[in-house]
Formats: sequence, structure tokens, C-alpha cells
Amino acid sequence: MSKSIIIGISGASGMIYAVRTLKYLLEAEYTVNVVASKASYMVWQEEDNIKVPQDPEVQEKFWRSYLQIPTKGKLICHRWGDVGASIASGSFRTLGMIVIPCSMSTVAKISHGLSTDLLERAADVQLKEGKPLVIVPRETPFSLIHLRNLTNLAEAGAKIVPAIPAWYHKPQSIEDLVDFVIARTLDQLNIDCIPLKRWKEQLRIDNE
Repeated sequence: MSKSIIIGISGASGMIYAVRTLKYLLEAEYTVNVVASKASYMVWQEEDNIKVPQDPEVQEKFWRSYLQIPTKGKLICHRWGDVGASIASGSFRTLGMIVIPCSMSTVAKISHGLSTDLLERAADVQLKEGKPLVIVPRETPFSLIHLRNLTNLAEAGAKIVPAIPAWYHKPQSIEDLVDFVIARTLDQLNIDCIPLKRWKEQLRIDNE
């Protein structure tokens, strides 16, 4: 069975979600195909003062160094404008695609079948092939237009996992809150690679 996953990173706030998703998937020895939208590079620099290189080979080395994961898993980075990349084809074997974080602009384009870059094309392919597509929108509040676009995606088969953490697992840090959202996102692809105290487990622990 393929252990390949596509991670799309759009220009929404919350780049920590993308960074920690990459970390966990590589540590779990998955093959991760990454495509970041043009706007995401600007957001990264604004949020974390991180200048991510756009050249695919240089970016792969950057992530390996930044995440301190030199060898585990396989990482393949794609240019946002390379609509002829492998992940743009319906024949590409993958467990599915996650767009994390997902901007409302990206939601709108995917929901209306517009493919102006590789991220949007890869997401469109997931829908047309009936493969898993998980959207992690990061916006608040949602306008009626946002809600209708998200509804369109849900009706087309996408899973919508808003970046909304829970508190029953007793989070002690921002990373705990972020990891909860990532774990629930990966649940949609039947991937369990994040140590997370789930609902019944937490109740049992509290009652012991």
C-alpha cells in the first residue's frame, strides 16, 4: 500500500499547523509531497520571520534541517506553478491530500473547480478521482460565502476539519493545541502517528 501523502500549504495564518504535520509524517516514515502556494511564503515570513526557499531541492534540505529530521521518511517539494508535476495527475498513487492551513481564497477556488496553481490542481484531482481530500480552514468569522464554499467542498466529498482545538486532553502548550487539530486531521486518512489522549482515554486516566 502506498504511504504517500500530499500536503498543500496555502497562504492562511497558522503555518505551525503545516510545519508540525510535516514533522509527524516524516517521523512516521511517510512519503510527503509538499506544495506551498505563492502567498504562503509571504505569510511564513510575516508570522515566524522564516524565509522558506522556493527551489524544490533547496526547500527539501531546508525542512530536513529546520525539523531536525535528516533521514526519516521521504520528502518531495514542488513549485507552486508546476502544474505538470506528478501530483497533478489522477494516476498519482496517494493516500490522500491535506490542505493545511487552508485560506478562504483557496477554498473558493477548489470549490469552484479553478486550478490556477499546483496546489489547487492537485486538490481538484483528488475530488475528481474520488480520493480523500481534507481541508483545514483557518479563518474567523466565516462569512456566508465562506460557509457556502465549504459546503460545496463537503458535498463534493472533501472532509472539513476546522483549526479548532479541544481542551479535554489537558493541553499545556500551544503545541498541544496544534497537535490536537493535526491528529484529528490525520484521522480522516486513518493515520495515527501523534501521541494524543483521546476522549475515553482521558476520562479513564482522570478516574484512576
